[in-house]
Amino acid sequence: MKNYSIIALIAASALTLAACDKYLDVVPDSRAVLDSEEKITSLLVSAYPTHSLYLHEEFASDNTMDNGSNFTVSTKDHEEAYLWEPVNTQTNDCTKSIWNDGFSCIAAANQAIAAIKDLGNPASLDAQKGEALLCRAYSYFRLANLYCLAYDPETADKCFGLPYNTEPETSVKPEYHRGTLKSLYEHISADIEEALPLVDDNIYTVPKYHFNKKAAYAFAARFNLYYHNMDKVIEYATVALGSNPQKSMKDYASISTAASNFELRCNMYLSASDPGNFMLHTAYSSFAYYWGPYSLGKRYGNSKELFTNEGPRAATGPWGSYSYLYFSKSAWGFEQKLALPKNYGYFEYTDKTAGIGYRQNVNLAFSGDETILCRAEAYARKGELDLAVNDINTWIYTHTSNKKTFTKAQLVEHYTKIKCMPLHVTKASDRTIKKEINPVGFTIAEGDQKEIIQCILHLRRIETVGEGLRWEDIKRYGIEFAHNREGMDDDVLTLDDPRRAFQIPVDVIDAGLEPNPR
Repeated sequence: MKNYSIIALIAASALTLAACDKYLDVVPDSRAVLDSEEKITSLLVSAYPTHSLYLHEEFASDNTMDNGSNFTVSTKDHEEAYLWEPVNTQTNDCTKSIWNDGFSCIAAANQAIAAIKDLGNPASLDAQKGEALLCRAYSYFRLANLYCLAYDPETADKCFGLPYNTEPETSVKPEYHRGTLKSLYEHISADIEEALPLVDDNIYTVPKYHFNKKAAYAFAARFNLYYHNMDKVIEYATVALGSNPQKSMKDYASISTAASNFELRCNMYLSASDPGNFMLHTAYSSFAYYWGPYSLGKRYGNSKELFTNEGPRAATGPWGSYSYLYFSKSAWGFEQKLALPKNYGYFEYTDKTAGIGYRQNVNLAFSGDETILCRAEAYARKGELDLAVNDINTWIYTHTSNKKTFTKAQLVEHYTKIKCMPLHVTKASDRTIKKEINPVGFTIAEGDQKEIIQCILHLRRIETVGEGLRWEDIKRYGIEFAHNREGMDDDVLTLDDPRRAFQIPVDVIDAGLEPNPR
């Protein structure tokens, strides 16, 4: 497991350059002083996540079921996530690792911003300042999606947020308070708005691993979708997608027809040269081993029952047979867990002789395929259903082999006919791709608007399976569902269930930060 300080709120002090007296003013070597564009640019590499939300969000979502005690649990963290319990198991995927990683990224971003300020905020460092602001906002957004409830403007000033640090830490044991979700989102929004005009792809050697322009605007679109600013979603998604969105979509046709090799297709899916991939980052994580076609941990997974009734192979898409959906033909694994070729487990050896090191995988942070669904949802929520349908058709056209397009009436009719899945499942045929929605902080009209939203949620679930965003959609739309448990009653996640926000790490609670209600 990668080692980080117990409370990464304090980790920023490791980056602090302020000295107490003359003796401490003597810097041991030039690397400790951020006095050049090159050093600040280099520091910002540390402001990107090195841990993943995938394990928690996928195992907590309705993409996972309990296959029974005949199958193994490799580590307890994904069982804790499935049971919506505090995750206390210490791994690279645990909530403590994610918390520490997030605040370490924030500390690096804050140090870069402070160094730029100390240099007089020169125009030559505008792009680096924009990158630092986006990295800080992104880390807080990721943490909020795990540790906070979905944003509701009516209740956000009463819900827990997170301490929003904007300065490098200079004390050993500072006192922090959660603040409100309203304040947290206001800070994230302010950072994004300040950053966007500053983004410049020319400062990057490999833009796809940084906040390049497309990634920055895709992030801004997703954040504003969650923040209920639909006009900004449309504006920013349009910048990210360009005038011809098909050119900003993944090449699913080539991936699905490549040699039937899981590693090869994962590499194609996560290629920095794919025009649909806006931003990637690496993560120390075992998620690929537990979710993918490996024999590790088959107790909980995206089983064949889920995959063929609620997931990509459910024969209820408007395009017809699942075989037309490119990615549905590319599943690997077991009856207990089926995975699309998205997450390949890589091993970084620290000692090959001893056979020790770290499990890693590459995470897709932003893509054109998810961004166009953000814009489609924004249009639909504004009542501009024909524009939403245009984006839906772009997604369907680029993701299916029979290249059909649909009218609004056809999509509404299709999703109206599908029954909502019951809360408690007694047999596989009870499962459908449609669940009742209870939007958090906004309303959806019955009829055409609701069915178009159901269509978009269906496409988003297909697009993001194995990447965690389904959990965030469940939170935003107040979707109630149950996790089955062998030998016990189903555990139901209700609309007002506080477990929709993961508990913050016990070390952070012990240090004095307020826990989430339970």
